[in-house]
Amino acid sequence: MSCIFCKIIAKEIPSEVVLEDEQFLSFYDISPQAPKHILVIPKKHINSFEEVDAKTMGDMTLFIQKITKHLGLDKDGYRLISNVGTHGCQEVPHLHFHILAGEKIGALRS
Repeated sequence: MSCIFCKIIAKEIPSEVVLEDEQFLSFYDISPQAPKHILVIPKKHINSFEEVDAKTMGDMTLFIQKITKHLGLDKDGYRLISNVGTHGCQEVPHLHFHILAGEKIGALRS
């Protein structure tokens, strides 16, 4: 298994878990681009947003909303990003969403 996110799911690489259930895992990014920077991944390997099915995406949406409520990010807002493919700057070929929060959107580093 060479996918870094699959290794995190298998607990081969440590992570600071935010929330986890049977389908998804969320953890703090090791290179944060905002005061709060959380990654959300499905436990099933899916290469990118282009390959995700509607049911998984719907369940992932509910999981992301659970995270934002758990952390109180739903109050002031956040940025939700999924990079897709080489030109979209996707660095890890495993579907993931970045939740960026803690500053006004325009103040976030790009």
